[in-house]
Amino acid sequence: MHLPDNSGPAIKPLLPWLIRHVSVVRGEVDFHFELFPSFNYALDDHTVDIEDYKVTANDDKSFVGNKRFIFRSNTINLDFRYIVSKADKDFPTIDFKLINKKEMKGPGLVSKFQLKESQEVTFILRELPAVGIENQLLMDPPINSVLMKSLFKQTLAYWQKWISQSCYKGRWRENVHRSALTLKLLTYEPTGAVVASPTFGLPEEIGGPRNWDYRFTWVRDSAFTVYALMRLGMVQETERYMKFMEERCQDLNPDGSLNIMYSIEGEKKLTEIEFTHLDGYRSSKPVRIGNGAYDHLQLDIYGELLDAVYLFNKYGSPLSYDMWQSIRKLVNYVCDNWNQEDMSIWEVRGKKQNFTYSKVMCWVAVDRGIRLSEKRVLPCPDRDKWMRVRDSIYEEIMTKAWNPERKIFAQSYESLDALDSSVLIMPLVFFISPNDPRFLSTVDQILLPPEKGGLMANNLAYRYNYQTTDDGLGGGVEGSFSMCTFWLVEALTRAGKFDKKLLGKAEFIFEQMISYGNHLGLYSEEIASSGELLGNFPQAFTHLAFISAAFNLDRVLG
Repeated sequence: MHLPDNSGPAIKPLLPWLIRHVSVVRGEVDFHFELFPSFNYALDDHTVDIEDYKVTANDDKSFVGNKRFIFRSNTINLDFRYIVSKADKDFPTIDFKLINKKEMKGPGLVSKFQLKESQEVTFILRELPAVGIENQLLMDPPINSVLMKSLFKQTLAYWQKWISQSCYKGRWRENVHRSALTLKLLTYEPTGAVVASPTFGLPEEIGGPRNWDYRFTWVRDSAFTVYALMRLGMVQETERYMKFMEERCQDLNPDGSLNIMYSIEGEKKLTEIEFTHLDGYRSSKPVRIGNGAYDHLQLDIYGELLDAVYLFNKYGSPLSYDMWQSIRKLVNYVCDNWNQEDMSIWEVRGKKQNFTYSKVMCWVAVDRGIRLSEKRVLPCPDRDKWMRVRDSIYEEIMTKAWNPERKIFAQSYESLDALDSSVLIMPLVFFISPNDPRFLSTVDQILLPPEKGGLMANNLAYRYNYQTTDDGLGGGVEGSFSMCTFWLVEALTRAGKFDKKLLGKAEFIFEQMISYGNHLGLYSEEIASSGELLGNFPQAFTHLAFISAAFNLDRVLG
Protein backbone atom coordinates (compact mmCIF):
# COMPACT_ATOMS: atom_id res chain seq x y z
CA MET A 1 0.00 0.00 0.00
CA HIS A 2 1.23 3.50 -0.78
CA LEU A 3 1.46 6.24 1.82
CA PRO A 4 1.64 9.74 0.31
CA ASP A 5 4.53 12.01 1.26
CA ASN A 6 2.20 14.70 2.57
CA SER A 7 0.41 12.44 5.04
CA GLY A 8 1.78 14.40 8.00
CA PRO A 9 1.94 12.33 11.17
CA ALA A 10 0.59 9.23 9.40
CA ILE A 11 2.55 5.99 9.60
CA LYS A 12 5.73 5.87 7.49
CA PRO A 13 6.69 2.21 6.95
CA LEU A 14 10.28 1.21 6.24
CA LEU A 15 9.04 -1.00 3.44
CA PRO A 16 5.55 -1.09 1.89
CA TRP A 17 3.15 -3.13 3.98
CA LEU A 18 1.81 -6.25 2.35
CA ILE A 19 -1.84 -6.31 3.34
CA ARG A 20 -4.22 -9.06 2.19
CA HIS A 21 -7.92 -8.60 2.90
CA VAL A 22 -10.31 -11.56 2.59
CA SER A 23 -14.09 -11.40 3.03
CA VAL A 24 -17.18 -13.42 2.20
CA VAL A 25 -20.32 -11.73 0.92
CA ARG A 26 -22.60 -14.74 0.82
CA GLY A 27 -22.50 -18.33 2.02
CA GLU A 28 -19.48 -20.08 3.52
CA VAL A 29 -15.99 -20.47 2.04
CA ASP A 30 -13.08 -22.65 3.21
CA PHE A 31 -9.58 -21.15 3.01
CA HIS A 32 -6.11 -22.67 3.18
CA PHE A 33 -3.41 -20.17 4.18
CA GLU A 34 0.37 -20.65 3.86
CA LEU A 35 3.22 -18.22 4.56
CA PHE A 36 6.76 -19.43 3.79
CA PRO A 37 9.07 -16.44 3.25
CA SER A 38 12.52 -16.99 1.72
CA PHE A 39 15.26 -14.51 2.60
CA ASN A 40 18.12 -13.35 0.39
CA TYR A 41 16.93 -15.41 -2.60
CA ALA A 42 16.44 -18.48 -0.38
CA LEU A 43 20.11 -18.44 0.67
CA ASP A 44 19.64 -17.39 4.33
CA ASP A 45 18.21 -19.48 7.16
CA HIS A 46 15.45 -17.99 9.28
CA THR A 47 13.64 -18.62 12.54
CA VAL A 48 10.14 -17.75 13.77
CA ASP A 49 9.40 -16.26 17.19
CA ILE A 50 5.83 -16.24 18.51
CA GLU A 51 5.23 -13.30 20.80
CA ASP A 52 2.24 -12.28 22.86
CA TYR A 53 0.73 -9.09 21.54
CA LYS A 54 -1.06 -6.77 23.93
CA VAL A 55 -4.24 -5.68 22.23
CA THR A 56 -5.97 -2.50 23.40
CA ALA A 57 -8.16 -1.57 20.47
CA ASN A 58 -10.56 -4.49 20.09
CA ASP A 59 -14.28 -3.82 19.84
CA ASP A 60 -17.49 -5.74 19.28
CA LYS A 61 -16.98 -5.71 15.49
CA SER A 62 -13.29 -6.64 15.18
CA PHE A 63 -10.30 -7.86 17.12
CA VAL A 64 -6.59 -8.28 16.58
CA GLY A 65 -4.98 -11.66 17.11
CA ASN A 66 -3.10 -11.73 20.41
CA LYS A 67 -0.08 -13.39 18.82
CA ARG A 68 2.48 -11.91 16.47
CA PHE A 69 4.88 -14.00 14.41
CA ILE A 70 8.38 -12.64 13.81
CA PHE A 71 10.39 -14.15 10.96
CA ARG A 72 14.06 -13.42 11.69
CA SER A 73 17.00 -13.68 9.29
CA ASN A 74 20.46 -12.11 8.95
CA THR A 75 19.18 -9.48 6.51
CA ILE A 76 15.64 -8.56 7.52
CA ASN A 77 12.96 -9.32 10.13
CA LEU A 78 9.31 -9.60 9.14
CA ASP A 79 6.31 -9.09 11.42
CA PHE A 80 3.08 -10.99 10.67
CA ARG A 81 -0.25 -10.23 12.36
CA TYR A 82 -3.94 -10.52 11.55
CA ILE A 83 -7.29 -8.86 12.26
CA VAL A 84 -10.71 -10.53 12.12
CA SER A 85 -13.97 -8.65 11.70
CA LYS A 86 -17.69 -9.35 11.51
CA ALA A 87 -20.94 -7.53 10.83
CA ASP A 88 -23.53 -9.53 12.76
CA LYS A 89 -22.28 -13.10 13.15
CA ASP A 90 -19.64 -14.67 15.39
CA PHE A 91 -15.97 -14.01 14.84
CA PRO A 92 -14.21 -16.60 12.65
CA THR A 93 -11.74 -18.91 14.35
CA ILE A 94 -8.21 -18.86 12.93
CA ASP A 95 -5.39 -21.00 14.33
CA PHE A 96 -1.86 -20.99 12.92
CA LYS A 97 0.57 -23.90 12.99
CA LEU A 98 4.33 -23.73 12.50
CA ILE A 99 5.55 -26.41 10.11
CA ASN A 100 8.79 -27.18 8.30
CA LYS A 101 9.22 -28.08 4.65
CA LYS A 102 12.33 -29.92 3.52
CA GLU A 103 13.11 -27.51 0.69
CA MET A 104 12.70 -24.35 2.82
CA LYS A 105 15.37 -22.62 4.93
CA GLY A 106 13.11 -22.22 7.95
CA PRO A 107 9.58 -22.81 9.28
CA GLY A 108 6.42 -21.27 7.93
CA LEU A 109 2.81 -20.70 8.98
CA VAL A 110 -0.20 -22.77 7.89
CA SER A 111 -3.87 -22.32 8.72
CA LYS A 112 -7.18 -23.75 7.54
CA PHE A 113 -10.25 -21.70 8.38
CA GLN A 114 -13.77 -20.96 7.26
CA LEU A 115 -15.37 -17.57 6.68
CA LYS A 116 -19.12 -17.10 6.75
CA GLU A 117 -21.22 -14.31 5.35
CA SER A 118 -20.16 -10.85 6.72
CA GLN A 119 -16.94 -12.18 8.24
CA GLU A 120 -13.55 -10.72 7.25
CA VAL A 121 -9.88 -11.29 7.96
CA THR A 122 -6.93 -9.01 7.20
CA PHE A 123 -3.35 -10.31 7.14
CA ILE A 124 -0.46 -7.85 7.61
CA LEU A 125 3.17 -8.63 6.71
CA ARG A 126 5.75 -5.87 7.12
CA GLU A 127 9.35 -5.18 8.03
CA LEU A 128 9.91 -5.06 11.76
CA PRO A 129 11.42 -1.70 12.77
CA ALA A 130 14.83 -1.80 14.45
CA VAL A 131 14.88 -1.43 18.21
CA GLY A 132 15.69 2.10 19.33
CA ILE A 133 14.60 3.73 16.09
CA GLU A 134 13.55 7.35 16.57
CA ASN A 135 9.82 7.86 17.07
CA GLN A 136 9.13 4.16 17.56
CA LEU A 137 5.34 4.63 17.82
CA LEU A 138 5.10 6.02 14.30
CA MET A 139 7.21 3.19 12.89
CA ASP A 140 5.56 0.41 14.93
CA PRO A 141 1.94 1.47 15.51
CA PRO A 142 -0.82 -0.49 17.23
CA ILE A 143 -2.33 -2.65 14.49
CA ASN A 144 -6.13 -2.50 14.46
CA SER A 145 -9.06 -2.24 12.07
CA VAL A 146 -9.14 1.56 12.34
CA LEU A 147 -5.54 1.80 11.11
CA MET A 148 -6.23 -0.62 8.26
CA LYS A 149 -9.23 1.40 7.07
CA SER A 150 -7.18 4.59 7.30
CA LEU A 151 -4.36 3.11 5.23
CA PHE A 152 -6.83 1.89 2.65
CA LYS A 153 -8.47 5.32 2.35
CA GLN A 154 -5.08 7.05 2.04
CA THR A 155 -4.00 4.62 -0.65
CA LEU A 156 -7.24 4.96 -2.60
CA ALA A 157 -7.16 8.77 -2.39
CA TYR A 158 -3.53 8.89 -3.55
CA TRP A 159 -4.14 6.83 -6.70
CA GLN A 160 -7.41 8.56 -7.56
CA LYS A 161 -5.70 11.92 -7.31
CA TRP A 162 -2.74 10.76 -9.38
CA ILE A 163 -4.74 9.31 -12.27
CA SER A 164 -6.98 12.40 -12.34
CA GLN A 165 -4.01 14.27 -13.86
CA SER A 166 -4.50 12.35 -17.09
CA CYS A 167 -5.70 14.45 -20.00
CA TYR A 168 -6.63 11.39 -22.07
CA LYS A 169 -10.35 11.29 -22.91
CA GLY A 170 -10.34 9.02 -25.95
CA ARG A 171 -11.25 5.41 -26.67
CA TRP A 172 -10.00 2.59 -24.43
CA ARG A 173 -9.62 5.15 -21.61
CA GLU A 174 -9.83 2.57 -18.83
CA ASN A 175 -7.16 0.38 -20.47
CA VAL A 176 -4.91 3.38 -21.06
CA HIS A 177 -5.23 4.43 -17.42
CA ARG A 178 -4.46 0.90 -16.24
CA SER A 179 -1.24 1.04 -18.24
CA ALA A 180 -0.42 4.49 -16.83
CA LEU A 181 -0.92 3.19 -13.29
CA THR A 182 1.37 0.28 -14.09
CA LEU A 183 4.14 2.59 -15.33
CA LYS A 184 3.76 4.69 -12.18
CA LEU A 185 4.11 1.58 -10.03
CA LEU A 186 7.30 0.71 -11.91
CA THR A 187 8.79 4.08 -10.93
CA TYR A 188 11.15 4.26 -7.96
CA GLU A 189 10.02 7.45 -6.25
CA PRO A 190 13.27 8.45 -4.45
CA THR A 191 15.28 8.70 -7.70
CA GLY A 192 12.73 8.73 -10.52
CA ALA A 193 14.19 5.59 -12.12
CA VAL A 194 11.75 3.35 -14.02
CA VAL A 195 12.33 -0.41 -13.88
CA ALA A 196 11.67 -2.56 -16.93
CA SER A 197 9.68 -5.00 -14.81
CA PRO A 198 9.37 -5.77 -11.08
CA THR A 199 10.20 -9.46 -11.58
CA PHE A 200 13.11 -11.71 -12.53
CA GLY A 201 13.41 -15.27 -13.77
CA LEU A 202 10.01 -15.52 -15.47
CA PRO A 203 10.89 -17.33 -18.71
CA GLU A 204 10.36 -16.30 -22.31
CA GLU A 205 9.92 -20.02 -22.99
CA ILE A 206 8.56 -22.41 -20.34
CA GLY A 207 11.39 -24.72 -19.36
CA GLY A 208 13.91 -22.74 -21.41
CA PRO A 209 17.04 -20.75 -20.47
CA ARG A 210 15.90 -17.23 -21.47
CA ASN A 211 15.20 -16.00 -17.97
CA TRP A 212 16.43 -12.51 -17.14
CA ASP A 213 16.42 -10.03 -14.28
CA TYR A 214 14.48 -6.92 -15.36
CA ARG A 215 14.50 -5.05 -12.04
CA PHE A 216 16.76 -2.32 -13.43
CA THR A 217 16.26 0.91 -15.31
CA TRP A 218 17.15 0.71 -18.99
CA VAL A 219 17.83 4.06 -20.66
CA ARG A 220 15.76 2.83 -23.61
CA ASP A 221 12.70 1.66 -21.66
CA SER A 222 12.69 4.66 -19.36
CA ALA A 223 12.93 7.14 -22.22
CA PHE A 224 9.95 5.52 -23.94
CA THR A 225 8.09 5.62 -20.62
CA VAL A 226 8.67 9.38 -20.41
CA TYR A 227 7.15 9.74 -23.88
CA ALA A 228 4.07 7.68 -22.92
CA LEU A 229 3.41 9.56 -19.67
CA MET A 230 3.87 12.96 -21.32
CA ARG A 231 1.20 11.95 -23.82
CA LEU A 232 -1.17 11.67 -20.87
CA GLY A 233 -0.05 14.91 -19.19
CA MET A 234 1.91 13.18 -16.38
CA VAL A 235 4.74 15.71 -16.21
CA GLN A 236 5.91 15.18 -12.62
CA GLU A 237 7.21 11.65 -13.27
CA THR A 238 9.06 12.81 -16.37
CA GLU A 239 10.75 15.59 -14.39
CA ARG A 240 12.06 13.09 -11.83
CA TYR A 241 13.35 10.75 -14.51
CA MET A 242 15.08 13.63 -16.31
CA LYS A 243 16.81 14.54 -13.08
CA PHE A 244 17.91 10.92 -12.72
CA MET A 245 19.34 10.92 -16.25
CA GLU A 246 21.00 14.30 -15.75
CA GLU A 247 22.89 12.77 -12.82
CA ARG A 248 23.90 9.81 -15.02
CA CYS A 249 25.16 12.26 -17.66
CA GLN A 250 27.46 13.75 -15.03
CA ASP A 251 29.01 10.30 -14.57
CA LEU A 252 29.79 9.19 -18.12
CA ASN A 253 32.12 6.28 -18.83
CA PRO A 254 35.75 7.13 -19.71
CA ASP A 255 34.95 6.98 -23.45
CA GLY A 256 32.05 9.42 -23.01
CA SER A 257 29.31 6.79 -23.21
CA LEU A 258 26.35 5.97 -20.98
CA ASN A 259 25.58 2.54 -19.58
CA ILE A 260 22.60 0.96 -21.28
CA MET A 261 21.10 0.29 -17.84
CA TYR A 262 21.51 1.23 -14.18
CA SER A 263 20.20 0.13 -10.82
CA ILE A 264 17.38 2.20 -9.39
CA GLU A 265 20.01 4.02 -7.31
CA GLY A 266 22.20 4.69 -10.35
CA GLU A 267 24.78 1.92 -9.91
CA LYS A 268 26.56 0.81 -13.10
CA LYS A 269 27.89 -2.66 -12.38
CA LEU A 270 25.06 -5.22 -12.39
CA THR A 271 26.93 -8.50 -12.23
CA GLU A 272 24.86 -11.46 -13.43
CA ILE A 273 24.71 -14.44 -11.03
CA GLU A 274 23.06 -17.84 -11.55
CA PHE A 275 21.28 -19.49 -8.62
CA THR A 276 21.64 -23.23 -9.01
CA HIS A 277 19.72 -23.91 -5.80
CA LEU A 278 16.49 -22.53 -7.29
CA ASP A 279 14.38 -24.62 -9.65
CA GLY A 280 12.89 -21.65 -11.49
CA TYR A 281 9.36 -21.00 -12.68
CA ARG A 282 8.00 -24.35 -13.87
CA SER A 283 11.58 -25.70 -13.99
CA SER A 284 12.86 -22.92 -16.26
CA LYS A 285 16.58 -22.72 -15.54
CA PRO A 286 18.93 -21.08 -14.85
CA VAL A 287 17.54 -18.50 -12.43
CA ARG A 288 19.57 -15.29 -12.72
CA ILE A 289 19.87 -12.05 -10.81
CA GLY A 290 21.81 -9.09 -12.11
CA ASN A 291 22.10 -8.61 -15.84
CA GLY A 292 25.18 -9.35 -17.91
CA ALA A 293 24.07 -6.93 -20.62
CA TYR A 294 24.89 -3.90 -18.47
CA ASP A 295 28.19 -3.31 -20.30
CA HIS A 296 26.85 -4.02 -23.81
CA LEU A 297 27.39 -1.58 -26.62
CA GLN A 298 23.85 -0.65 -27.68
CA LEU A 299 24.04 2.58 -29.63
CA ASP A 300 20.29 2.96 -29.99
CA ILE A 301 19.90 4.22 -26.39
CA TYR A 302 21.08 7.71 -27.36
CA GLY A 303 18.24 8.10 -29.82
CA GLU A 304 15.59 7.11 -27.29
CA LEU A 305 17.09 9.39 -24.65
CA LEU A 306 17.52 12.42 -26.93
CA ASP A 307 13.98 11.99 -28.27
CA ALA A 308 12.65 11.99 -24.69
CA VAL A 309 14.73 15.07 -23.84
CA TYR A 310 13.44 16.84 -26.93
CA LEU A 311 9.81 16.08 -26.05
CA PHE A 312 10.34 17.03 -22.41
CA ASN A 313 11.78 20.37 -23.51
CA LYS A 314 8.71 20.83 -25.72
CA TYR A 315 5.94 19.69 -23.36
CA GLY A 316 7.58 19.80 -19.93
CA SER A 317 10.30 22.07 -18.57
CA PRO A 318 12.85 23.92 -20.75
CA LEU A 319 16.27 22.34 -20.92
CA SER A 320 18.93 23.73 -18.55
CA TYR A 321 22.31 24.88 -19.82
CA ASP A 322 24.10 22.23 -17.77
CA MET A 323 21.93 19.50 -19.30
CA TRP A 324 22.56 20.97 -22.75
CA GLN A 325 26.29 20.61 -22.20
CA SER A 326 25.75 16.93 -21.38
CA ILE A 327 23.58 16.54 -24.48
CA ARG A 328 26.33 18.00 -26.64
CA LYS A 329 28.78 15.43 -25.28
CA LEU A 330 26.36 12.59 -26.03
CA VAL A 331 25.62 13.78 -29.57
CA ASN A 332 29.34 14.11 -30.28
CA TYR A 333 29.84 10.59 -28.92
CA VAL A 334 27.19 9.33 -31.37
CA CYS A 335 28.82 11.24 -34.23
CA ASP A 336 32.13 9.51 -33.47
CA ASN A 337 30.73 6.01 -32.90
CA TRP A 338 27.53 5.56 -34.92
CA ASN A 339 29.22 3.38 -37.53
CA GLN A 340 30.26 0.73 -34.99
CA GLU A 341 28.65 -2.69 -34.82
CA ASP A 342 26.63 -3.24 -31.64
CA MET A 343 24.11 -5.55 -29.92
CA SER A 344 21.09 -3.27 -30.36
CA ILE A 345 17.63 -3.34 -28.81
CA TRP A 346 17.27 -7.13 -28.46
CA GLU A 347 20.57 -7.39 -26.55
CA VAL A 348 21.86 -10.30 -28.59
CA ARG A 349 24.64 -12.27 -26.95
CA GLY A 350 26.17 -13.44 -30.18
CA LYS A 351 27.99 -11.53 -32.91
CA LYS A 352 27.81 -7.75 -33.10
CA GLN A 353 26.26 -6.38 -36.28
CA ASN A 354 25.28 -3.13 -37.95
CA PHE A 355 21.67 -3.34 -36.81
CA THR A 356 19.22 -1.14 -38.71
CA TYR A 357 17.38 -0.17 -35.52
CA SER A 358 20.56 1.16 -33.92
CA LYS A 359 21.46 3.17 -37.02
CA VAL A 360 17.98 4.71 -37.12
CA MET A 361 18.17 5.68 -33.44
CA CYS A 362 21.66 7.15 -33.94
CA TRP A 363 20.06 9.32 -36.63
CA VAL A 364 17.36 10.27 -34.11
CA ALA A 365 20.00 11.24 -31.52
CA VAL A 366 21.79 13.61 -33.86
CA ASP A 367 18.56 14.96 -35.34
CA ARG A 368 17.05 15.77 -31.94
CA GLY A 369 20.30 17.42 -30.88
CA ILE A 370 20.09 19.70 -33.91
CA ARG A 371 16.41 20.44 -33.29
CA LEU A 372 17.08 21.31 -29.64
CA SER A 373 19.85 23.73 -30.58
CA GLU A 374 17.65 25.43 -33.17
CA LYS A 375 14.48 25.53 -31.06
CA ARG A 376 16.23 27.06 -28.06
CA VAL A 377 18.99 28.87 -30.02
CA LEU A 378 21.52 27.06 -27.84
CA PRO A 379 25.25 27.29 -28.59
CA CYS A 380 26.28 24.49 -30.94
CA PRO A 381 29.84 24.85 -32.25
CA ASP A 382 29.60 21.40 -33.92
CA ARG A 383 26.35 22.08 -35.78
CA ASP A 384 27.90 21.59 -39.23
CA LYS A 385 29.42 18.29 -38.13
CA TRP A 386 26.10 17.12 -36.67
CA MET A 387 24.17 17.93 -39.83
CA ARG A 388 26.75 16.20 -41.99
CA VAL A 389 26.69 13.07 -39.81
CA ARG A 390 22.89 13.03 -39.63
CA ASP A 391 22.62 13.05 -43.42
CA SER A 392 25.35 10.42 -43.77
CA ILE A 393 23.52 8.05 -41.41
CA TYR A 394 20.29 8.52 -43.33
CA GLU A 395 21.84 7.83 -46.72
CA GLU A 396 23.69 4.78 -45.42
CA ILE A 397 20.51 3.24 -43.96
CA MET A 398 18.61 3.76 -47.18
CA THR A 399 21.46 2.13 -49.10
CA LYS A 400 22.88 -0.61 -46.87
CA ALA A 401 19.82 -1.64 -44.83
CA TRP A 402 17.53 -1.88 -47.86
CA ASN A 403 17.19 -5.21 -49.65
CA PRO A 404 16.16 -4.29 -53.21
CA GLU A 405 15.31 -7.93 -54.14
CA ARG A 406 12.95 -8.60 -51.22
CA LYS A 407 12.01 -4.92 -50.92
CA ILE A 408 12.43 -4.80 -47.15
CA PHE A 409 14.39 -2.89 -44.57
CA ALA A 410 16.49 -5.70 -43.15
CA GLN A 411 17.48 -6.52 -39.58
CA SER A 412 21.09 -5.48 -40.24
CA TYR A 413 23.56 -4.77 -43.00
CA GLU A 414 24.96 -8.26 -42.52
CA SER A 415 21.55 -10.00 -42.56
CA LEU A 416 19.76 -8.50 -45.53
CA ASP A 417 17.31 -11.41 -45.80
CA ALA A 418 16.23 -11.17 -42.15
CA LEU A 419 13.10 -9.27 -41.16
CA ASP A 420 12.96 -7.54 -37.77
CA SER A 421 9.97 -5.84 -36.19
CA SER A 422 12.21 -3.16 -34.69
CA VAL A 423 12.24 -1.38 -38.09
CA LEU A 424 8.59 -0.50 -37.40
CA ILE A 425 10.00 2.34 -35.30
CA MET A 426 11.00 4.25 -38.45
CA PRO A 427 7.84 6.35 -38.97
CA LEU A 428 7.23 6.59 -35.22
CA VAL A 429 10.44 8.65 -34.84
CA PHE A 430 9.85 10.52 -38.15
CA PHE A 431 12.76 8.87 -39.92
CA ILE A 432 10.57 7.96 -42.86
CA SER A 433 7.07 8.74 -44.04
CA PRO A 434 4.54 6.07 -42.94
CA ASN A 435 3.30 5.78 -46.54
CA ASP A 436 6.75 5.60 -48.14
CA PRO A 437 6.69 2.68 -50.62
CA ARG A 438 9.80 1.16 -49.05
CA PHE A 439 8.26 1.15 -45.60
CA LEU A 440 4.86 -0.13 -46.78
CA SER A 441 6.59 -2.96 -48.64
CA THR A 442 8.42 -3.89 -45.42
CA VAL A 443 5.17 -3.85 -43.44
CA ASP A 444 3.44 -6.02 -46.04
CA GLN A 445 6.07 -8.71 -45.57
CA ILE A 446 6.05 -8.44 -41.76
CA LEU A 447 2.31 -9.13 -41.91
CA LEU A 448 2.93 -12.52 -43.55
CA PRO A 449 3.12 -15.68 -41.39
CA PRO A 450 6.60 -17.04 -40.56
CA GLU A 451 6.25 -19.94 -42.99
CA LYS A 452 5.90 -17.36 -45.78
CA GLY A 453 8.82 -15.27 -44.60
CA GLY A 454 6.86 -12.91 -42.36
CA LEU A 455 6.65 -12.29 -38.60
CA MET A 456 2.93 -12.56 -37.83
CA ALA A 457 0.93 -15.38 -36.25
CA ASN A 458 -2.65 -14.90 -35.04
CA ASN A 459 -2.19 -11.15 -35.57
CA LEU A 460 0.71 -11.11 -33.09
CA ALA A 461 4.19 -9.94 -34.12
CA TYR A 462 7.46 -11.73 -33.42
CA ARG A 463 10.66 -9.76 -32.92
CA TYR A 464 12.41 -11.74 -35.64
CA ASN A 465 12.38 -15.28 -36.97
CA TYR A 466 13.99 -17.10 -34.05
CA GLN A 467 14.44 -20.23 -36.22
CA THR A 468 16.73 -18.51 -38.73
CA THR A 469 18.28 -15.75 -36.59
CA ASP A 470 21.22 -16.59 -34.34
CA ASP A 471 20.98 -14.25 -31.35
CA GLY A 472 23.52 -16.17 -29.28
CA LEU A 473 20.96 -16.99 -26.60
CA GLY A 474 20.02 -20.57 -27.40
CA GLY A 475 16.70 -22.05 -26.41
CA GLY A 476 13.74 -23.12 -28.52
CA VAL A 477 10.40 -21.55 -29.33
CA GLU A 478 9.95 -17.86 -28.54
CA GLY A 479 6.61 -16.12 -28.11
CA SER A 480 5.37 -13.09 -29.99
CA PHE A 481 6.68 -9.81 -28.63
CA SER A 482 3.88 -7.64 -27.24
CA MET A 483 5.60 -4.31 -27.77
CA CYS A 484 6.24 -5.15 -31.44
CA THR A 485 2.54 -5.85 -31.95
CA PHE A 486 1.69 -2.40 -30.57
CA TRP A 487 4.43 -0.83 -32.73
CA LEU A 488 2.82 -2.51 -35.72
CA VAL A 489 -0.55 -1.05 -34.71
CA GLU A 490 0.95 2.42 -34.54
CA ALA A 491 2.79 2.06 -37.85
CA LEU A 492 -0.43 0.89 -39.55
CA THR A 493 -2.30 3.74 -37.88
CA ARG A 494 0.06 6.36 -39.28
CA ALA A 495 -0.11 4.79 -42.72
CA GLY A 496 -3.87 4.51 -42.25
CA LYS A 497 -4.22 8.27 -42.62
CA PHE A 498 -3.66 7.64 -46.31
CA ASP A 499 -5.16 4.15 -46.62
CA LYS A 500 -8.33 3.36 -44.62
CA LYS A 501 -7.80 -0.36 -45.19
CA LEU A 502 -4.60 -0.20 -43.12
CA LEU A 503 -6.39 1.81 -40.43
CA GLY A 504 -9.02 -0.91 -40.14
CA LYS A 505 -6.26 -3.50 -39.84
CA ALA A 506 -4.63 -1.48 -37.04
CA GLU A 507 -7.87 -1.24 -35.08
CA PHE A 508 -8.58 -4.96 -35.47
CA ILE A 509 -5.10 -5.99 -34.22
CA PHE A 510 -5.30 -3.52 -31.35
CA GLU A 511 -8.70 -4.74 -30.17
CA GLN A 512 -7.51 -8.34 -30.34
CA MET A 513 -4.31 -7.51 -28.45
CA ILE A 514 -6.33 -5.99 -25.60
CA SER A 515 -7.79 -9.43 -24.93
CA TYR A 516 -4.35 -10.81 -24.04
CA GLY A 517 -4.11 -8.68 -20.90
CA ASN A 518 -5.12 -10.25 -17.61
CA HIS A 519 -8.14 -9.23 -15.52
CA LEU A 520 -6.20 -6.20 -14.23
CA GLY A 521 -5.22 -5.02 -17.70
CA LEU A 522 -1.59 -6.09 -17.21
CA TYR A 523 0.59 -7.33 -20.08
CA SER A 524 3.64 -9.53 -20.23
CA GLU A 525 6.68 -9.23 -22.45
CA GLU A 526 5.67 -12.05 -24.78
CA ILE A 527 2.67 -14.21 -25.66
CA ALA A 528 2.87 -17.92 -26.48
CA SER A 529 1.05 -19.43 -29.45
CA SER A 530 -1.41 -20.85 -26.89
CA GLY A 531 -2.14 -17.35 -25.57
CA GLU A 532 -0.15 -17.93 -22.37
CA LEU A 533 1.73 -14.92 -20.97
CA LEU A 534 5.53 -15.27 -21.14
CA GLY A 535 8.47 -13.32 -19.75
CA ASN A 536 8.71 -10.90 -16.87
CA PHE A 537 5.43 -9.35 -15.79
CA PRO A 538 4.14 -6.70 -16.00
CA GLN A 539 6.42 -5.28 -18.67
CA ALA A 540 7.00 -1.52 -18.99
CA PHE A 541 7.88 -1.88 -22.69
CA THR A 542 4.46 -3.35 -23.44
CA HIS A 543 2.44 -0.84 -21.44
CA LEU A 544 4.17 2.24 -22.83
CA ALA A 545 3.72 0.93 -26.39
CA PHE A 546 0.05 0.29 -25.57
CA ILE A 547 -0.44 3.91 -24.48
CA SER A 548 1.28 5.30 -27.58
CA ALA A 549 -0.69 3.02 -29.92
CA ALA A 550 -4.01 3.84 -28.25
CA PHE A 551 -3.30 7.59 -28.30
CA ASN A 552 -2.43 7.67 -31.98
CA LEU A 553 -5.12 5.23 -33.10
CA ASP A 554 -7.82 7.17 -31.27
CA ARG A 555 -6.61 10.43 -32.81
CA VAL A 556 -6.62 9.08 -36.38
CA LEU A 557 -10.01 7.39 -35.97
CA GLY A 558 -11.35 10.82 -35.01
